[in-house]
Amino acid sequence: MKNKSIYVVITIIALLLILLGSFSTLLDFATDYKWFQELGYTKTFLTKLSAQFKIGVPIFTIIFIAIFSYIMFIKKRYYREIGSRPSKNVEGWLNISLGLVSGLTSMFISSIFVSNLWFSALQFMNKTSFNIKDPVFNKDLSFYIFALPLFKEIVGLLFLLIAMMIILSIILYIIMLVSGIISSRFGKQKVFDMDGRPLGSRIGEIIDRELIKNVFFPVGILASLFFLVLAINYYLNSYELLYSTRGVVYGAGFTDANITLWIYRIAAMVSILSAIMFLRGTMKGNIKGASVGPVILLALLILGNVGNTLVQRFIVEPDEISKEQKYLEHHMEYTQRAYGLKDVEQRDFPVDQDLTREDLANNEDIIGNIRINDYRPIKQVYNQLQAIRLYYNFNGVDIDRYNIDGKYTQVFLSARELNQENLQTKTWINKHLKYTHGYGVALSPVNAIAPDGQPELLIKDIPPVTDVDLEIKRPEIYFGESTNDYIIVNTDEMEFDYPEGSDNKQTMYEGTAGIELKGLNRLLFAIKEKSYKLLISKNINRDSRIIKHRNINKRIRKIAPFIEYDENPYIVVNQQDGKLYWIIDGYTVSERYPYSKPFSEESNMNYIRNSVKVVVDAYNGDVKYYVFDEEDPIIRTYMKIFPELFSNKSEMPDGLMEHTKYPTTLFNIQAEIYKNYHVENPMVFYNEEDLWDIAQEKYMGEVQYVEPIYQMFRLPDADKLEFLLTIPYTPKTKPNMTSLLVARNDGEDYGKLLLYKFPKGRTIQGPMMIESRIDQNTEISEQLTLWSQEGSKVLRGNVIIVPIENSLLYVEPIYLEADSENSFPEVKRVIVAFEDKIVMERSLEEALDRIFGKSKEAKEEKGEEKLEERLKTDELDGESEKLIKKAIETFNKAKSASQEGNWAEYGKYIEELEDILNKLDS
Repeated sequence: MKNKSIYVVITIIALLLILLGSFSTLLDFATDYKWFQELGYTKTFLTKLSAQFKIGVPIFTIIFIAIFSYIMFIKKRYYREIGSRPSKNVEGWLNISLGLVSGLTSMFISSIFVSNLWFSALQFMNKTSFNIKDPVFNKDLSFYIFALPLFKEIVGLLFLLIAMMIILSIILYIIMLVSGIISSRFGKQKVFDMDGRPLGSRIGEIIDRELIKNVFFPVGILASLFFLVLAINYYLNSYELLYSTRGVVYGAGFTDANITLWIYRIAAMVSILSAIMFLRGTMKGNIKGASVGPVILLALLILGNVGNTLVQRFIVEPDEISKEQKYLEHHMEYTQRAYGLKDVEQRDFPVDQDLTREDLANNEDIIGNIRINDYRPIKQVYNQLQAIRLYYNFNGVDIDRYNIDGKYTQVFLSARELNQENLQTKTWINKHLKYTHGYGVALSPVNAIAPDGQPELLIKDIPPVTDVDLEIKRPEIYFGESTNDYIIVNTDEMEFDYPEGSDNKQTMYEGTAGIELKGLNRLLFAIKEKSYKLLISKNINRDSRIIKHRNINKRIRKIAPFIEYDENPYIVVNQQDGKLYWIIDGYTVSERYPYSKPFSEESNMNYIRNSVKVVVDAYNGDVKYYVFDEEDPIIRTYMKIFPELFSNKSEMPDGLMEHTKYPTTLFNIQAEIYKNYHVENPMVFYNEEDLWDIAQEKYMGEVQYVEPIYQMFRLPDADKLEFLLTIPYTPKTKPNMTSLLVARNDGEDYGKLLLYKFPKGRTIQGPMMIESRIDQNTEISEQLTLWSQEGSKVLRGNVIIVPIENSLLYVEPIYLEADSENSFPEVKRVIVAFEDKIVMERSLEEALDRIFGKSKEAKEEKGEEKLEERLKTDELDGESEKLIKKAIETFNKAKSASQEGNWAEYGKYIEELEDILNKLDS
């Protein structure tokens, strides 16, 4: 009875300790459940817990039964061998100890299984076929993406389990030996062996005979299991040859497919043989017989390694291109597939360079969207001129396009967020009840510069002021990139809305976000946030709600951590409802795509798709995951696992769909891969005959690789202006351009990749060649040097390559930044290069006029001004009067030809008019 009471006390203490240790976990579960419930993703939250429970409980049960049964078997066998057993008290404590050890070990191993395998298991059970088979084993690629990683993880955990059981076996024998000795020496009842001698009097003999003899048996059984698992591991390793780094191919090459593969297969069979021999040797107590298999296996691995080296060096390398050709073809094809480069459409771009003033007039929409400002200096300008107060800031500047007053216009825009770190008084009320949100955006066209060099703002100030048809009806930003703290809304403390002169405008939150702080909720979140003020504050009432995880980057990762997210969310003004939304690109990635080259040494990622666009409501915090690549098997697998989480892209509102962009992160990765993998011929690839590089430029005083640039132009043979993402290629180590990689962003063409290839027989100027011409131009370089000597920093912007008709126009803005603390770069000049001409003027229009001549509008305006001047003159001789009449007549003819679209006649009359006006001036 006394013993039972002790057991009950021990059990209660153990349960209390477990409960205390789990308190934080239970608190997290309760608060997270309420948060997911608020967002409408309860099933998504419970999917993980359900999977972990369904996997964890059976695994724990199986492992516990296996370990406890195994331990009991060892214990009984030990007693049978020594012919004795300890006293009942010692036996009772030993059984409790063994049960606890079995339970803790099972819990430890099952927790590792659950944490590592739950998502892999769900992917395996819901896997989607790629409908592409590998070229060596003829297995669908879904096996490598979803099945093989799971099998390898299970094998690794089985090795861990066997190792722990071996250690447990040794510890168990020591415990039982010690307990027997203690019981025999100090117990009331002596423990005797089969010969009638006290067990405690023969410690040395028992260690020599009993311990070693009895430990060998269970360890031998476990070693047999180890070799069986090792056989499975070698079998799986044969598939991992498709990620081999031996030789010139990433993936299985000649040596891997013809030598290493067979070594793994033979090693698997020898491992099975070793398991049998080890088990037989264990049963018979023959250590030498048990060690034969492992010795053979070791010899095989040594000989195999030597064989691999010899074949690679003396058979493959002397005839490498012949031996590796088909494996190179596999490598090239599967790398292109993995990075979405298999369907890049290649087109020729003739680069006629026959652009005329008439062509510019016909492409006025392209000229009007040439980027003569840059998002990095714009960020400084916005923060200097539009932050309004210290606690507001602009985190980054986004590039997008909007239909503004009927024109398709490329713009910069940035969200004005409230940064609580910059509050002068950081009280609890200010941080969590008062200063709760940012306000509005700043927006400016990419091509419009005020006379002082600053951008023209189409949306500015607080509340938002605009002269265009871009209205923001809900400018408050409760969710953003700087919103890192929880807030409580609908309290008795009014929220600060925005500054109004010397006063502040106040507001109350009218949205749907937040968890009600009624009843137990208030206590739960007070403990969670470690804030007693949340519990006792009189400003919090029954209608108050707590809004958590307001940082959009953390918010989306908490909901779906299995997706990789872009680091650059961008703000969107939905022109349909006037609200602000964030769009974040989500990627499905893998390290397990056969034969595909990893992107970098730092990252093993060798497969990527931009499968998801995540939208976050900046006011309500609603999060939507729209699937944009339904052909991606990984995202289709995720959709099976989390059916309530994902929506079809057709469900995205039109006002947001218009602003989806091909992400620069993905485009950068694809451009890096494609510079080597654009070739189709394995011989050319092997000899590195056609390597490209991303073009370089001088930017802000430093030479750098050109980054992807969003710009608007009309593709050859297309009628419509498009928002495009581009990056130029040059030959390796050369400055001339070979091609332009383009990603389309608009409408049904979204996501299509084009490569415009330039003529090989001509030198097409790359950005660095334009930079060199700027440095060599006396007029331009002298002016830049003069500004530098006057104490200003001269900074160069990006070289913008603008395709117009079948020609290329180069534009580069020049910034001046005063050498003072609060200065920011201002656009002072624009450089334009075309053919052998390069000019620097105050504006893009003036630079184009110098290269292509003045536009018809400019000429007409000049003609009208001169005529008006002459007609105002009091004294006119007869000759002047005739010239004026003729000028008026010629001007009217020119206007008629212009209205009829007869540009040849128009040009002739304008030239005549210039001659007449020149005569009048003389």
